[in-house]
This record gives sequence, structure tokens and C-alpha cells, in this order.
Amino acid sequence: DKEVRAIFLRLFAQLFQGYRSCLQLIRIHAEPVIHFHKAAFLGQRGLIENDFLTKVLNGMAFAGFVSERGPPFRACDLFDELVAFEVERIKAEEGNPPKIIKHVRELAEQLFKNENPNPHIAFQKVPRPTEGSHLRVHILPFPRINECRVQELLQEGLTRSQGAPPATRGDKKCVVPAGPPVGMF
Repeated sequence: DKEVRAIFLRLFAQLFQGYRSCLQLIRIHAEPVIHFHKAAFLGQRGLIENDFLTKVLNGMAFAGFVSERGPPFRACDLFDELVAFEVERIKAEEGNPPKIIKHVRELAEQLFKNENPNPHIAFQKVPRPTEGSHLRVHILPFPRINECRVQELLQEGLTRSQGAPPATRGDKKCVVPAGPPVGMF
């Protein structure tokens, strides 16, 4: 699973290499708008006649990609590092399948580590109760559950969560590395 994701990550990093140099931040609106200059991107890469890339850039998924990844100050991730710093490595590996496979495996391992930062915690074993623990007098029996009170608490929580903003991860924000300009490719 992670290796397939790494292959696609690498593919999209190659496909969109240098996209940041074609982003324009328009500040005339109350909320700044990020615009992607498609013609400049395709022209600088010499791909004006490429139907596939033109259709990708015109799609809704790419518009979402630009709005999400366009801001110059946000939480960075593995894709940003690939686009900004791995240009030469990806170029050098183009004709060498063993090097490509090695890089894909490295990326897959990084993806795994990003999703499982503390793998030892996820596999903790719950200790078995000691022999005769159920006969101990000092342990109080579990109280009966009041079904009406449980329903009230659930309803209260649902009401609160509907009015609350969606939860977001507390990622550390930084200036997104621009990487090399498009003209290099």
C-alpha cells in the first residue's frame, strides 16, 4: 500500500515540478486568492501541446490542489520536500530502475513513519488479570448504567459538536520551499 502511494507521490512530484513558481497571490479581495498561471507553467516546460497535462491542470482536483497547497505559509509535508529538493535525484534515476525502486521504498518507509510515529504504542498488550482477582473484596462492582442519562449525554455532545468548527491537526506551519524554477526542466 505504501509503495503504491510512494509511486504516485513521485509521479505527481515529477508532473508538477516547479508549480510554485507559477502561483500568484492576488490580495485585492478580502481573502487573498491564489491563481495558477497554467500557460506559463506549460510554456516553460515546453508542454503546451500536451493534452494530458492540460486536462489535468484544468480539472477540479488540480484547482483543489492549488487552493490547498498554494499558500506560502502552511504545514509542509513529504510532497513539498520532493518537489523542492529531490529534482536532481529524480532526474538522475530516470533510466535506472533499481535506483527508482530504492527511492520508492524510502518514500514508502517515510509514509509509514508519518502515519505511525510511535509503532510500539499501537501494539501494547493488555495484561491479564491475576488469578483470583475477581474474588477480591476491595474492588467495587461496576455500577449500573443509567440509560436515560447516557442518551442525554450523547444528545448534549451531538448538539455541541454540530455548532463547533471541525477539528484540525496542529501541524507546525512553515514557509513552503519554492524549489527550482520551472525553466530548469
